[in-house]
Amino acid sequence: MKYGYIGLGNLGGHLAASLIRDGFDVVVFDRDTALSDRHRAMGATVATSAADLAGQVDHVFTCLPSPAVSEAVLAEVLTTLKPGSTWIENSTLGRDDIVRLGGLAAESGVNLLESPVTGGVHLAARGEITVLVGGDKALFDLHKPALQAIGNKIFHMGPLGSAAVIKVITNMLAFIHLVADGEALMLAKRGGLDLKTAWEAITASSGTSFVHETEGQLILNGSYDIAFTMDLALKDLGFAMGFGREFGVPLDLAGLTAQTFLKGKAAYGGAAQSTQIVKLLEDVLKTDLRAEGFPARLE
Repeated sequence: MKYGYIGLGNLGGHLAASLIRDGFDVVVFDRDTALSDRHRAMGATVATSAADLAGQVDHVFTCLPSPAVSEAVLAEVLTTLKPGSTWIENSTLGRDDIVRLGGLAAESGVNLLESPVTGGVHLAARGEITVLVGGDKALFDLHKPALQAIGNKIFHMGPLGSAAVIKVITNMLAFIHLVADGEALMLAKRGGLDLKTAWEAITASSGTSFVHETEGQLILNGSYDIAFTMDLALKDLGFAMGFGREFGVPLDLAGLTAQTFLKGKAAYGGAAQSTQIVKLLEDVLKTDLRAEGFPARLE
């Protein structure tokens, strides 16, 4: 099968590269031609537009920043993608958006398999990210080899919309953990502890988390460079709060975390790194959380 990949940014670029490395025949497109050229050097064919790409392939992957962009790209893709093809969406969208866009695709005879990913850009670069899949089981089985190329843990969550729910839950937890980790590290610093040793002790304790072990390193380095923005965090927290209202679940911690991220956006801008949420505490206390021996980026 010949796959197309649209959206070669921080995350999508790595996912497309994993497909290429695994030997798939891949056509790519991004509005940033430099990103497309990088994948050409890896062995991909470069299309001139989303419609041009869709006309050359059997199935299309996308990784895009918002539901509005996904809908606009889908409209272009459907002009040339042949009926019976699959649109595999790696973006994080709300469940209602996924179901609605799946309906639009179905009107043109195109199937949708939602496949948001989680774990961070560094795991995507290694082809080791987790893939959360929602959609028809037969479609999942058909594209499982491609999904296994981009990730090493693949979960079929159920029908279309299921992956959107679990992805929002995992991101909600990550942002709560991020705010909590900043508070924990600040307690260690103000309590006179060596931050490197404190980080190691937390990592080896019952209080550790994936966020502490990964993003905590970027905080201690001072780069905060997780390749994920405040705006994206707020988008996902908004989805979580919406599910809370729909399912009748009070989300006290998620609500407080969303308010904290609104403060972070006001202070540093929506394009700031989501890990800079910890800088709010650093700034108000005029105490930085730097320590030697931590990387500027995760690998």
